[in-house]
Amino acid sequence: MRRSAVFNTVATIAVSLLFGAAVVAFMGHSPLEAYRELLKGAFWGRFNFGGTLERFVPLLLTALAFAVSSKVAVFNVGVEGELYLGAIAAAWVGVAAAGLPMVFHIPLCLVVAMIAGSLWAAIPGALKACWRVNEVCVTILANYVAIYITSYLVGYPLSAGTGVPQTKALTATARLARILPPSRANVGLFIALAALLFTWWLVHRSTWGYRMRAVGDNPGYAEHVGIRARSTMIWGMMISGALGGLAGAIEVMGIYGYFLDNFSPGIAFDGMLAALIARNDIRLVPLLAFFLAALKAGALGMERFTGIPKSLVDAIIAMFILLAAMEGLFLLRRRAKGKEA
Repeated sequence: MRRSAVFNTVATIAVSLLFGAAVVAFMGHSPLEAYRELLKGAFWGRFNFGGTLERFVPLLLTALAFAVSSKVAVFNVGVEGELYLGAIAAAWVGVAAAGLPMVFHIPLCLVVAMIAGSLWAAIPGALKACWRVNEVCVTILANYVAIYITSYLVGYPLSAGTGVPQTKALTATARLARILPPSRANVGLFIALAALLFTWWLVHRSTWGYRMRAVGDNPGYAEHVGIRARSTMIWGMMISGALGGLAGAIEVMGIYGYFLDNFSPGIAFDGMLAALIARNDIRLVPLLAFFLAALKAGALGMERFTGIPKSLVDAIIAMFILLAAMEGLFLLRRRAKGKEA
């Protein structure tokens, strides 16, 4: 990883926080007090720090999902739908396979969730690879289809019958243990970190990762040297979908204990944001995902104890996006000048 990339990311975070401080001061509050309460809300005590880790896990996995698909030049905006399908698949196996030992039940739930997400992602991947159908439009629309499918399933065949649109509770053998009670942080954190290490190895150290990057850089050249660009695109999307499905499974198995209709407040879109700001660099994705998780977790404490609305965090994130976009524009301009010279 280039030092300049890390420095630029850290500098962008710092400038965004300075912008937030200026907004707080303009509102008549103390920036130091605001950020102190934000940090306390994100890190002080087991409950608060556990809340940050709870938000970090799905952000990390969905950011990885988007970053992986980008390596094969496919922009998977459908990670939210894959998250939902992975979650409902894990919930179904968590109930239907009651009686299995935990050592088999938990891996089975995770694998089925990843298969569900990967198969759903394969559809826009194949359309893009074989017929050049715009994957952004397809995946955005596929999100709604996936969410409506899960709404139907949780409302009828998989309904718990309680009047609330949710499945039956998963059996104890399908639940992920909590690691920082009374928070909901769970061992899904270690599963996500393992997925991060595997994804980094796959993309940057394996032959398959080289093929993915070659297809992403120049599909025509990849075909010329013997790499099957179409199948590589589809497999890249399936890996992306599997990560999205894994994120949904961890939410169900570690946070809720059942599938709840419309449980995600746009988790995958926040993860996509982290990946975009990190320029899809898998080594920077954890930093950005953790930064966003800490902001969102600490915003509640800041609002509670200072009266500063938590929407300030949205303003900081917006400034962060703006600065990252400006950096990208300057980089493109510099490259253009270099070609002219």
